Amino acid sequence: MMRLHASAVAYDGKGVLIQGASGSGKSGLCLQLMALGALLTSDDQTELERRGDAIWASAPDPLHGLIEARGIGLLRADAAPAPIALVIDMDQVEPDRLPPLRQFDILGVTLPLFQKVDSNAWPAGILQYLKRGRSAPG
Repeated sequence: MMRLHASAVAYDGKGVLIQGASGSGKSGLCLQLMALGALLTSDDQTELERRGDAIWASAPDPLHGLIEARGIGLLRADAAPAPIALVIDMDQVEPDRLPPLRQFDILGVTLPLFQKVDSNAWPAGILQYLKRGRSAPG
């Protein structure tokens, strides 16, 4: 088991691990995804555990069911652990319109990786990826 400075949400049982420096927008992206139907897994601190070929994310007990909304405060939310299906790096901005398939290795498991995108449609695109996946470029 390991703990990361990261947040996570889940949609239809598929978790999204959102990592990045403080102030990079992790909680904001979680709130946007939650507004579109995702369920909170953890905010700011995420515990990861390998179970077979899956990486499960959960919140440490003191933070379970809480998410920070800047300018509002700590908000209560329904929360549940989830297996991670996607990693998002908020410290790297995606330079490509149609990016190559990127990967992230954690606890011996390789997961798809997205980099931050400055677009109002990005949260919806993330959820659509979780629903149906992605077509290979080209």
